[in-house]
Amino acid sequence: MVEGTPGAPHAPLRLAVLDRDSGFLQVLGKRLDRLGWEHRVLAGPVSSDALVSMRLSAVVVDLAILGPQAWEWLERACAALPGLGVVVCTGQSTVAQRVRGLRLGADDWVTKPCHPEEVIARVESVVRRRRRAEARVDVEPVVAGEVEIRADQFQAFVGGRSVDLTRREFELIELLAAAQGRVLEREEIYQRVWGYAMARGDRSVDVFVRKLRQKLEKASPSWRYIHTHFGIGYRFAPEPVEGAEVVTPLAEAVAREAAESAAERAESVYR
Repeated sequence: MVEGTPGAPHAPLRLAVLDRDSGFLQVLGKRLDRLGWEHRVLAGPVSSDALVSMRLSAVVVDLAILGPQAWEWLERACAALPGLGVVVCTGQSTVAQRVRGLRLGADDWVTKPCHPEEVIARVESVVRRRRRAEARVDVEPVVAGEVEIRADQFQAFVGGRSVDLTRREFELIELLAAAQGRVLEREEIYQRVWGYAMARGDRSVDVFVRKLRQKLEKASPSWRYIHTHFGIGYRFAPEPVEGAEVVTPLAEAVAREAAESAAERAESVYR
């Protein structure tokens, strides 16, 4: 068991730590040994092929030691290993840097100085979410309004076109849609999407809901999907915009078939 969290179960994982902070590595290593995790320290960047061969559950990386190639390395690693949990654990950073890292594929971002227990908890949260995601491959698509939510592709589509959701935005829409019209409190959303308790004043849920809502309304302007319950949280319920022409997926398919039939008839006239 981890010191300070009596009774907490920890399944053994395989972890690589890309860092040169000897003090941090020593304390983290002792706790990982106590958990029975397989772990190794990487003193510098390694190729994506090398990461694949390590068969890792997750990697913890300090971007500061990668220098100018940090962003390129992060993007390449995340693209090559979509099943790898990636936790950035680095020094002080700007909002723009954190946003960039998450958009490139990092699952989480921890700012140093930090406690190794927090790093371990975040790694476990990332791996747990990814394992749940792997179990979704055979789940049937969810159709809501004009949106089709595909768990097997971690993406939502409107008329066959991707809404271009990030991984976390997809996890958010999937959670909200699964509630089937029930209002979810911000704290519950944060706990289930981010994997740990929401700190007082944290506005991450509101920021990601706003981004998700903007993408949905851009892709499907005739519908409204996410409704705000002030002081409580959010509810997912597709509702057509008043006065807008609504085209459901079924109606769209019927119209497409009719158009194709008309084109075939017109073509036959000139045969």
